[in-house]
Amino acid sequence: MVPPSTTEVDLGLTNEKTNGSRIDTMSPKPQVSTVYPRVVENFRPMSVVIIGAGFSGIYCGVRIPERLRNVRLTIYEKNSGIGGTWHENRYPGCACDIPAHSYQYTFAPNPNWSRFYAPAAEICKYLESVAERYSVNRFIKTLHKVTNAKWKEDISKWEVTIKNLKTGETIVDIVDVVISARGMLNEPSWPDIPGLREMKIPVLHSAVWDDSITFEGKRIGIIGGGSSAIQIIPALQRVCGTHLSCFIRSTTWISRPFGDSVMTTLGLGSTDFSPEHKAKFTNDPQYYLNFRTIIERDGNSAHSLTFKDSETQRLAREDFTALMKEKLAKKPHILEVLMPNFSVGCRRLTPGPGYLEALGEDNVDFINTPISEATDTGLVLQNGEIKELDILVCATGFQTSAPPPFSVVGKHGQTMMKKFEPYPETYLSLATDDFPNYFMMLGPNAAIGTGPLTTMIEKTGDYIIKCIRKLQKENISSMEPKSARVKDFSEVIDRYFKDTVYIDKCSSWYKSKGGKGDRIVGIWPGSALHALETLRSPRWEDFNYVYNEETQTNRLSWLGDGWSAPQVNPEDGELAHFLQPAFVDLPASPYPEETVEYRQLPFSH
Repeated sequence: MVPPSTTEVDLGLTNEKTNGSRIDTMSPKPQVSTVYPRVVENFRPMSVVIIGAGFSGIYCGVRIPERLRNVRLTIYEKNSGIGGTWHENRYPGCACDIPAHSYQYTFAPNPNWSRFYAPAAEICKYLESVAERYSVNRFIKTLHKVTNAKWKEDISKWEVTIKNLKTGETIVDIVDVVISARGMLNEPSWPDIPGLREMKIPVLHSAVWDDSITFEGKRIGIIGGGSSAIQIIPALQRVCGTHLSCFIRSTTWISRPFGDSVMTTLGLGSTDFSPEHKAKFTNDPQYYLNFRTIIERDGNSAHSLTFKDSETQRLAREDFTALMKEKLAKKPHILEVLMPNFSVGCRRLTPGPGYLEALGEDNVDFINTPISEATDTGLVLQNGEIKELDILVCATGFQTSAPPPFSVVGKHGQTMMKKFEPYPETYLSLATDDFPNYFMMLGPNAAIGTGPLTTMIEKTGDYIIKCIRKLQKENISSMEPKSARVKDFSEVIDRYFKDTVYIDKCSSWYKSKGGKGDRIVGIWPGSALHALETLRSPRWEDFNYVYNEETQTNRLSWLGDGWSAPQVNPEDGELAHFLQPAFVDLPASPYPEETVEYRQLPFSH
């Protein structure tokens, strides 16, 4: 038994002043003559490393300090600034291809987006503003690249090795929890063309852009037919004096702009927002909420598109076929090559405003002959033709393998690279067996075909934070999903995708083996709303735990000493929090709101 201290607490009343949501109240201090050392809401000290400071890393940087205490948090970011893909991608025309008002945090709505599809630089500034507003920057170390992570079984901690890209110094950080917030698309994939690295002209990648390059009057080669190329081609086609050679081998559906029905419903004649529109969003919160609600309803109502034999799929194919024919009327031979024979949505669907029109312009050559090699100043086609160029742009996407590009070693020396062969298997896309205390934001099968991706990021972060809290409160040294549950989730994935468009014969980063496999590894097995519901509350029975028996033998010691934190320190919370609107769970009334009166309802016996 711990001997009591001799500290006395005076008898009396204290006046707690309003602090945030706290109300003024007169609260009696605890009257005792001796006070035992208190273990109030036992949060043992923990250290957490987050890899990446994009949408996911910033979200965790906001929520972890808010919802947990006694955590040493560090966010390592390999780039010179934050924002993830929106810091890296600066190519001409780079923008979000879904409505900007759906591509933001739910707690930080931005009424000042300049366009319906926000430019990359604007999204990056938005993320920087959120990080600044919630003091996330204090945890972020930029130009720090994680090179290795190894689970130390003897101490139940991760040994994370980091290289300071500015000084060259190597740092080793010993931490309890690792959160991979790298995202799925951040390692550029270069085309495998002999001689490409030896070219004497500027060679750019869409994700490794050189802002010093000027394009006026230049012959520009662009390799690729995916989302980046679809944005780059119309942007460079409009530059004065350019001539584009577009090397496009893949077919893809070009859709109408996502959310165009929203613009029509609200009477928006342009995808650019006027000062009047932004003022309306700012000054009329209900109007802005209605606007956002319509966008999200529109996105979530499209889930049936992802099933091969649905009426929505049939209508979409007819509509997009007519659209592509209309836009390519000037050069109909391009349509014969570009028109897909797979379902709409098998590849990531892209609206591509201006793309098809640009391919039809006189200063653009559409080339689908394979490339055999590169010379100092051009590309040689398999038919022997040489295309001389001044600049080459590789819009060839990213390496989409599930393991990170650095070594991650779990229990028994198993590497994540080996673990995820021939394809990744996880528990709910956020953890896997044999890698304790390692969580993934936007891990395998975490993306969505329709619906709000950023909201799914938030729910995943909330889930992981609940896991960290459990580790802290219950003195658990490590937790990992059970192998049987990982297999169960894998079976759910196999069963779900059998009837979807994603298994059609197309090359897509949704698939294993670099887009050529038959296993879907990028998309959640269900709708976005289904994912949000799944991640609402952890099933603790699906995990294995290792308890720290050396420091704790009573599994219920997390109960502490019977005191709640605000009873000891008023700054830690509201003594009557259960009465405050944010905490009251109001049941739905069976009576119309306007007829409800305060009255005693009869009880049945």
